[in-house]
This record gives sequence, C-alpha cells and structure tokens, in this order.
Amino acid sequence: MSPMVWEVLGSTALGLALALGALRLLPTRLPGRRVVLATGTVGALFGAFVTHSALGPGHLAATLVGALAVAAALLSLLIRPARRVRRSATA
Repeated sequence: MSPMVWEVLGSTALGLALALGALRLLPTRLPGRRVVLATGTVGALFGAFVTHSALGPGHLAATLVGALAVAAALLSLLIRPARRVRRSATA
C-alpha cells in the first residue's frame, strides 16, 4: 500500500479513537454520538490533508500529529459548559 493510504487510515483511526475517548470522558457535555464521531473523523482527515499539503510526502508521523491536533481542536469546540446547580440564597 502507498504511504498516503496509511496516512488516511491512520488519521481516520486516530480521529475515531479521539472521539470515542471524548465521548467516554465527557458524555453529558457533548452533543449526539454521531456528531462527535463525524467531527473527530473529518477533523483528523482535514488535519492530515493540511499537514500533508504543507510538508509533502514522506512525513507520516508529522501528518498523523497534525491530524490529531486538528481533530482535538474541533472536538473541543463541541464541548458545552458544565451545568451549574442554582441554589436559592434563602434555602
């Protein structure tokens, strides 16, 4: 297989793994499962594309790091603020 196929498969796997980890750690603060999985995957593929375009072929590790960084950044945008419990001052 060509190195570019490994970049695509690796970045897809990293994006899915990152999304599943986020769903496991923050289940109440993220939107639906499909949205998170799609965001992680597409973010990683986009990050791999940008990194590969900037560095050129032959930089598999750097491309995967770029994919991971973009996927993490996009997933962080999905996190909702924690809900605060409002308590009355008199209660």
